[in-house]
Amino acid sequence: MTPSSSLCPGSLLNQLRQTTPLVHNITNHVAMTPTANTLLAIGASPLMAHAQQEIQEISAISAALSINIGTLSPSWIEAMQLAAMCAHRDGKPWVLDPVGIGASSLRQYACRALLEYRPSVIRANASEVLALAGELNQGRGVDSGDDGEDALERASRAAVALARAQNCVVAMTGRVDVVTDGQRQITVQGGHALMGRVTAMGCALSSVVAAFLAGHDDTLHAAAAALACYAEAGETAGQSAQGPGSFVPRFMDALYTLDADSTPLASRLELTDVT
Repeated sequence: MTPSSSLCPGSLLNQLRQTTPLVHNITNHVAMTPTANTLLAIGASPLMAHAQQEIQEISAISAALSINIGTLSPSWIEAMQLAAMCAHRDGKPWVLDPVGIGASSLRQYACRALLEYRPSVIRANASEVLALAGELNQGRGVDSGDDGEDALERASRAAVALARAQNCVVAMTGRVDVVTDGQRQITVQGGHALMGRVTAMGCALSSVVAAFLAGHDDTLHAAAAALACYAEAGETAGQSAQGPGSFVPRFMDALYTLDADSTPLASRLELTDVT
C-alpha cells in the first residue's frame, strides 16, 4: 500500500508524550490493570473511576474518556451514562468500546443509551461493528469472528454506515484495521496474531485511542495514529515472543520504547475516500 504523506502518527505520539493526557476509564474488571499499564507505557496517564458520586469531578479534570461495557451492572451503566453526558456536555472526546454487544440484551441496552451522548470514536471488532450496525443479531461475545476477505469487506461497509449514522469515527480492528468517519477511510496494516491470544488487548487499545484524541480536532487521524502505534508494538513484540505469556511484557516494552522519529509509522496507513 502507498501511505499518505498527510498522515503523521509519529508527531501525534510525540505530542501525547509531551502532554501526558489524563484518560478517565470506566472499563471491565478484566481490563483495568492491563489498560492502566498500557496507557502508562505509551506515555498517557490512566484514571479508573466508576463511582457515580465522583464522576463529575473526575470528568472535569480528565482530557478524554474511554467506556468499555465488558462487565456491566446497573450501577455501572448509570455511571457510564453520567460520564458520557459530562464528556459530551464539556466537548471532551470519548471512546465507546461495545464489548460483546451481540451477547446479551443488557449490553445492547447499554450501548443504545450511551450512543445518545455521541461518542467521538467507536472502537470495536468486526462482529461488534456488524451488531451495532444492525447486521448481526447475536455473537459469542468478544470474539472478532471471520476475518476472511468477504467478511472484512462486509464489515468495512457496515463501519462506514455506522460512522455516518452516528456521526462519529469507527475504528474497526482485526487482521486489518479500518478507521472511517463515513467519508474517509484509513486502513492500518501490522500487528501480530498473538494480540488475539491475550485478554484486554482491545480494551486497552480503546483507551489508547482516547489518549490520542485529547487535544486533536481530526478524530480520524488521531484514531489511526493510535492503531498504527499499537500495530507497530505488536509486530515488534511478536518477533521474539514464544507465546502469549512472553508476548505481554515484550509488547509493553515495545510501546514504551517506540521511537516516533525513526519508526515509519505512516507506512502502515493508507487514506482513501469512501465511495
